Amino acid sequence: MLDITLIREKPKQVKAGIKAKNADPKLVDTFLELDEKWRSLTKQFDDLRAEQRKLGEARKVEQAKALKEDVKKIEQELSVIDKLRQETLHQMPNLPLASVRVGKDESENQVLREVGTKPKIKSPKDYLTLSEQLGLIDIEKASKTSGSRFGYLRGPAALLELALVNFAMKTLTKEGFVPIIPPVLVNEKAMWSMGYLERGREEVYYIPEDNLYLVGTAEQSVGPMHQDETFDEQALPKRYAAFSSCFRREAGSYGKDTKGILRVHQFDKVEMISITAPDQSEAEHAWLLSLEEKLMQALELPYRVLDICSGDLGDPAAAKYDIEAWMPGQNNGKGEYRETHSTSNTTDFQTRRLNIKYKNKNGELVYAHLLNGTAFAIGRILIAIFENYQTEQGTIRIPQVLQEYLGISEISAV
Repeated sequence: MLDITLIREKPKQVKAGIKAKNADPKLVDTFLELDEKWRSLTKQFDDLRAEQRKLGEARKVEQAKALKEDVKKIEQELSVIDKLRQETLHQMPNLPLASVRVGKDESENQVLREVGTKPKIKSPKDYLTLSEQLGLIDIEKASKTSGSRFGYLRGPAALLELALVNFAMKTLTKEGFVPIIPPVLVNEKAMWSMGYLERGREEVYYIPEDNLYLVGTAEQSVGPMHQDETFDEQALPKRYAAFSSCFRREAGSYGKDTKGILRVHQFDKVEMISITAPDQSEAEHAWLLSLEEKLMQALELPYRVLDICSGDLGDPAAAKYDIEAWMPGQNNGKGEYRETHSTSNTTDFQTRRLNIKYKNKNGELVYAHLLNGTAFAIGRILIAIFENYQTEQGTIRIPQVLQEYLGISEISAV
């Protein structure tokens, strides 16, 4: 949710930011019109209530009664206007930071760097072929029980997931993150507060009987954990490493990656969440990205880092970086980069809705900033490992850093 004072005082700046994110800048004009009506009606309501109280104190009962209908009428009108005003406010996405490049869509994202050496494989196989040969992923049986976009991880693949989770948690706890396993069902207020219902609702699984939502990423549960709380500044940043299953309808990906586990309805993920002071959030964002790179480098997977342009930012994000891993078996064995990580700075967009504040050195209450970043989206990292670590003999080597968790150095047929 945007700062109302900012909209009132700098409407041109807000319009430019909204337009850069491909949302309708006319929302600002609509809001300001409603806001003016709301302020005028609020003053009328307050004045009438004050007059009503004075008449009551003066025991002018009949005159006080005469004002009652006027007060009720304005109160009803005020309620309608405020509802429209709030709805319009909530339709506005977060504004991109000044450092974010303006661009229309993902085609204008900028590659910042490529890291690592791509493996030289004569005839690279894609992960599905490898998985079928080694008995690691069963999508046929999953289709019987659950339909498309699901899979069973079997044998070493299941153990490799647990190894990735353990490795990520071990790495992040050393960096000061608190490990947490959050609920994957949240109420409407929690999901709305994180900014995923005005736009993007079609991606969210909803259980109407209980009015609960399945999270699509762990921060949708972890952020609301601190709603309506106020921290002392010295208590920040608060950092969490959250492991959870995640659920997405993939409504906008019809026909894309329908087979396998690259784009699925259910997947497991370790997510980093950080609550910081505003003047620290950009540095925190860069640090989260560095941790994502640290994890990828530990696995010795080649990757590239993308700076996401304004038109490819989701509603809550003010800035975002993606990491794409090189996957040599993709694109019919020609290889291509596929997204495995993202990290976003949502500034105070989510914390305003959540009412998460901190007390600064001057004793003022200020909205904190909320950030998130992928440690491992397990399925996609498994794909990257399978394809980059495949051998000419049809086996898959285990990254050195994970071997202690599995007790083996290579995967052969299950």
